[in-house]
Amino acid sequence: MDLQPFEYRSKSVKSKSTLYCEKVSLLELARRHGTPLYVYSASQILARFQMFDQAFAGMPHTICYSVKANSNLSILRMLAHAGAGFDIVSGGELERVRSASGNATRKVVFSGVGKSVEELDRALKSRILIFNVESEGELQLLSDRAAKLGRRAQVALRVNPDVFAKTHPYMSTGLKEHKFGVDIRLALGLYRAASKLKCLDPIGISVHIGSQITDVEPFRAAVERVASLARQLKRHGIPIRYIDAGGGLGISYHRNRAFVPLNQVSQYAAALRSALKGMDVHLLLEPGRFLVGNSGVLVTQVLYIKRNHAKTFVIVDAAMNDLLRPALVAAHHEILPVNQIRTGDKFKKVDVVGPICDSGDFLARDRRLSEVHPGDLLAILDVGAYGMSYASNYNSRKRPAELLVQGNQARVIRKREQLIDLIRLEL
Repeated sequence: MDLQPFEYRSKSVKSKSTLYCEKVSLLELARRHGTPLYVYSASQILARFQMFDQAFAGMPHTICYSVKANSNLSILRMLAHAGAGFDIVSGGELERVRSASGNATRKVVFSGVGKSVEELDRALKSRILIFNVESEGELQLLSDRAAKLGRRAQVALRVNPDVFAKTHPYMSTGLKEHKFGVDIRLALGLYRAASKLKCLDPIGISVHIGSQITDVEPFRAAVERVASLARQLKRHGIPIRYIDAGGGLGISYHRNRAFVPLNQVSQYAAALRSALKGMDVHLLLEPGRFLVGNSGVLVTQVLYIKRNHAKTFVIVDAAMNDLLRPALVAAHHEILPVNQIRTGDKFKKVDVVGPICDSGDFLARDRRLSEVHPGDLLAILDVGAYGMSYASNYNSRKRPAELLVQGNQARVIRKREQLIDLIRLEL
């Protein structure tokens, strides 16, 4: 079963109900730590990880958490202790994994179209599991760097299967017009070339078609094409040991929409098992959003209520620098009052906006929201993925604190930035 970490609780029938994360009141956390404030449920992250792990039981596999979804060290450390590997796309993410758990580098897959010499060298010295190579030029450079350092690099080509993923255009990565991967029709030639390069071991195939995908059929189609390529490579004397199916399994951002995560994972696992039937390979999986997305809320305080003709604006202290997804990809995030009156709530259609001097600074538009007043607290749901990881200092704003809750315990896992942090690197 999937945990429901955010629920209303009340001390009595007549009192207001307060939104809790696990067994901790968001109201008390906001009073103690201020707002805006990111709060995550550790129990749900671990439950989602176990759900994934159990779905692929009996099949050799490693769950490589996609660090870009949420790269907080405490979350990485918690997942490493649970047995996760990691999917990284930069040298900075590699350093985070190293800092979280030194042994975890042996279960790292390194993706990305533009790996630098410095990044390749650091990954080679860290003895990561596999490089997901995305171009012929990268193959040659990796070979040169491995030879210079006296290392061997295990590689997989990230192939582009030209499979359409039903998702936002910014989240689709598996079509031939995208910058990612190499044309699957050219892969045989590149694998043959890689097998002749010094210090490279071409032992895997990687594919990733996008993110926030809720239909499993595109995954099945992509992995079937990868399996066909693996059989072709075997006939040419290049045995494949690893198949990296990527990530991208979606979550629900709507509370009123029927969504059963266990069913979704089960269907996903069945699709991949079917595509790889009869193959002796180790499966690498790269979930990110699915593990952490629904685990987080952003708590924000109402500053002002402003009316311009027919429009009503709820101005809060969180902004697009804290949560970029609504402005970037028109993402929907449910918004709930932290304190809720059980009866008699009045609802109004409002825009929830932040203080930033930019018309794109909104968290919700034309949203039915129960009546709120300055000083009230709101919880923006499902921000555990691509929330804090997209955060910036636009308008010279301090980034929020982050808290991790488990049971009745809450701890700070990132301190709120101070004004000095905004200028300390500048000369």
